[in-house]
Amino acid sequence: MTSTPNLAPANRDTGTASPAPSSRSSVETADAPTSSIPTAYVSDKADDSSKLRTFLSILRKFIGVADIASVRFSLPAQLLEPTPNLEYWNYLDRPETFISIGDSDDALGRMLAVLRFWFTKDLKYVKGKPCKPYNSALGEFFRCNWEIEDSSPPILGDGPKVSATGGVSTEHRTVRVSYITEQTSHHPPVSAFWVDCPVKGISAYGFDQLSAKFTGTSVRVTPGAHNLGIFINLQHRDNEEYRLTHPAAHLAGMLRGSLSITVADTCYITCPKSRIKVILHYLEEGWLGKAQNRVLGVVFNYDPDNDNKTKIKDVPDMDVLARIEGCWQDKIQYTLKDEKDPQILIDLNPLWPSSKIIPPENQQLSNESRRFWHGVTEAILNKQYSQATKLKQELEERQREKASARKDQGSEWKPRFFTEALMRNGKPELTEDGRRALKGLQEGDYHLEESAVMRA
Repeated sequence: MTSTPNLAPANRDTGTASPAPSSRSSVETADAPTSSIPTAYVSDKADDSSKLRTFLSILRKFIGVADIASVRFSLPAQLLEPTPNLEYWNYLDRPETFISIGDSDDALGRMLAVLRFWFTKDLKYVKGKPCKPYNSALGEFFRCNWEIEDSSPPILGDGPKVSATGGVSTEHRTVRVSYITEQTSHHPPVSAFWVDCPVKGISAYGFDQLSAKFTGTSVRVTPGAHNLGIFINLQHRDNEEYRLTHPAAHLAGMLRGSLSITVADTCYITCPKSRIKVILHYLEEGWLGKAQNRVLGVVFNYDPDNDNKTKIKDVPDMDVLARIEGCWQDKIQYTLKDEKDPQILIDLNPLWPSSKIIPPENQQLSNESRRFWHGVTEAILNKQYSQATKLKQELEERQREKASARKDQGSEWKPRFFTEALMRNGKPELTEDGRRALKGLQEGDYHLEESAVMRA
């Protein structure tokens, strides 16, 4: 799925409802960190309709192409949202749900907390509009922090937060979450990411890759072959690891000039150590009537060595721990086994995506997303679309020249922050530079040495 963030004044988000921000404003200075929140909530309807008509006419050329995401065709600047893809593409729209995953002393409570995080990770699509950010260049990277209050209560059990933090109390304290992502492959286009919150002993990692096919009226988006899901590790829970797989989605509404996202697929969350699994089934919408965006799910005990349950109806009642039901754009409820009354897992209505804290401009490297695309972004914001397209094409041509030079020299490109461009198990590993960059983010030290190989 795709949307896009823009800039706005710093906002210490408390989780309460807030008005949709204006289309783009910035408090960025050369030596101060920027606070950024997704603001693709307010749009010019007429301008959007014109963009969609042009976009549709381009997409029609790709009918029958197996994966248009791998074609990497270049769009005119006026069709792009002025945001780098790596800045946009993250799963921490509500980071307080992420840091609270390990709080419960109950294994089922932790799995329900994973689900609470799951239903907030794409809040940008619920509150905003689908958009097309810039394609990422090989070696481009993005890093940021979130600072949030650790105030979400554990689900089930009364486990104190110190049990999830190795003895350090973080309750109602501000906690810092750090994030780094790098474009590790160009063909196919793949990025690696790592999220870290040391004080809570929680991290997340994975590879992002999309496969997309245009059907003539909509775009079907599925995880690419190297996207095996989001992996979450809880250090203080005996290194429990959760794997969250992505469902397929449809980007529709091009003919009527109003984009919308629908999901009709099944996805899974597994934790081999606790032997608990979730099956989520996103229901297909009918041809007529308002979209319901319904999702059903079951949480159950499973055997990791014989993981053969893929549909909700396959799960025996004796293995069921809880059932999930609701609207993924509204409220999600869970009902525990042997209980009749459902309980609210998450209510998305008062929530908006939280602000990111981005390194100051004078401490960003030349291949860091904001700085790399700075000229293109400024031109688009000033509606200088010809200049934006020219600058964009110059950046793209420079990348092609570097790729050609590497080929002539017989040199193999390697990522800087991750050990490999791709990993068969879907789990990236950090290099020493990657660990140093995350440590610097945690300490508020944004200094990194420019790389002669990586520089733009």
